[in-house]
Amino acid sequence: MANELMNIPSIILASKSPRRQELMKLMNINFRVVLKDVDESYPEGLTPTEIALHIAEKKCYAFDEMVDNEAVITADTIVSIGNQILGKPESPEHAVAMLQTLSGQKHQVITGVCILYKGQYNLFYDVSDVLFRTLSDDEIRFYVEKYQPMDKAGSYGIQEWIGLTGIVRIDGSYTNVVGLPTEKLYQALIKLG
Repeated sequence: MANELMNIPSIILASKSPRRQELMKLMNINFRVVLKDVDESYPEGLTPTEIALHIAEKKCYAFDEMVDNEAVITADTIVSIGNQILGKPESPEHAVAMLQTLSGQKHQVITGVCILYKGQYNLFYDVSDVLFRTLSDDEIRFYVEKYQPMDKAGSYGIQEWIGLTGIVRIDGSYTNVVGLPTEKLYQALIKLG
C-alpha cells in the first residue's frame, strides 16, 4: 500500500462519495470510511474557493477530538459558473435546470480538501475549467432520468455518460472534477508523513 510510502499508518476518509472512495483505492491507499453529519452551510460573501475550503475544514472539525495518530481526509466540491454556485440538485427538475445552465458554457470545478493529522489542519484546493458542448433538452433529460445525479455538485458526473459525450475540454485535473484532486492529495500526505 502507498501508506508506507507516505509514512502514515492509518487514514480515515470522511466521505460517503463512492467516487472519492474509488479514487483512493486506485491510488493504492489503505483507508477506512467514517461518516459524521456536518452542516454544510457557509457565510455569505465567500468566493467559490473559500466555500469549498470552509466546508472541507468544517467536516474535519467533526473529527478533532476523535483521532490521534490517524489522518482524516475531508473534501467538498463546488461547481461555479460566473457568480453562481451550483451545489447538489434538490430535485430532478433542478438537475435539468442546472445542466441547461452549464450547456454550451465553461464552468469551474473547485475541490477543497482538509487533512487533519496530529492536531494540525492542512487545507488545499484545486480548480479545473470544464467546457460542455451545447446539450439538447432531450440529452439532459435522458441523463437525469437514467443516471440520477442527485448527489453530485452541478448535477453531473464527468465519468458518466454526459461527461463522455458532452464535455469538450478540461483545463486542469480530471480527478478534481471527479471529486478529489489525487496528485495534490498524494503530495500533501507525503509532506505530512
